[in-house]
Amino acid sequence: MALTTSANFIKYLLFLFNFFFVITGVIIMAVGLTVQGAYHSFRDVLDAKFFSIPTFLVVIGSFIFVIAFFGCCGAYKENYCMTLTFSILLILIFILELAAGISGYVLRNDTRELVSNALNSSMKSYGGNNSGEITLIWDEIQVDFDCCGVYNSSDWSRANPSMFNETFLPMTCCRPQTGAVGSVSCPDPNSNTLRKAGCVDSFGDFIKAHAVSLGAAGIALAVIQFFGILFACYLAKQIKLQGVSTY
Repeated sequence: MALTTSANFIKYLLFLFNFFFVITGVIIMAVGLTVQGAYHSFRDVLDAKFFSIPTFLVVIGSFIFVIAFFGCCGAYKENYCMTLTFSILLILIFILELAAGISGYVLRNDTRELVSNALNSSMKSYGGNNSGEITLIWDEIQVDFDCCGVYNSSDWSRANPSMFNETFLPMTCCRPQTGAVGSVSCPDPNSNTLRKAGCVDSFGDFIKAHAVSLGAAGIALAVIQFFGILFACYLAKQIKLQGVSTY
């Protein structure tokens, strides 16, 4: 027995949805990889939580290509088992994406504390013989985000008093002075060359913005896929009711 007109409409609508479903998979992977790339340079000072969500989204995006196969084949062959499998897998992906989105927003609220803890703990290793990566990361953060220390420049003497004091700071705490020759000094609090802002704000905002993008991507794409679940479940029900072959 042939499918009803409405079921046939849903069938072809499901084909169209699968096309967009694959696109969402690409978007999810792109967002995950982009955030991973943004965080990669700071991997030695960031908490593992910041890497778990983008990795999770990349894995979900990869699975979407496999799931879309079941959706297309099930709709094309009007196969109940494949369409039902697609529906179940789509529900699973929906839950995982929603969980990733919520985790991204939760992580956003914890960003300042996590970044503060990470920066404070890593300051002690700056300039050490076996801490080249930490030193490089801190220099990159202070230059790129125009900051010094966690909250201000005095953090350096507090975290590592054997190496730093109020008048001896990492050179990246100082903005480059045009035309300077020989030694350069900038620790004077009134100097325009001293970076006065703490890195927890500017660097924290950078990390927080990417956490928000992860949350937004997960939730937005989960909402889109919710409609795919409805289409797939309806089509599977029509195939079963009307006795279409499941082979």
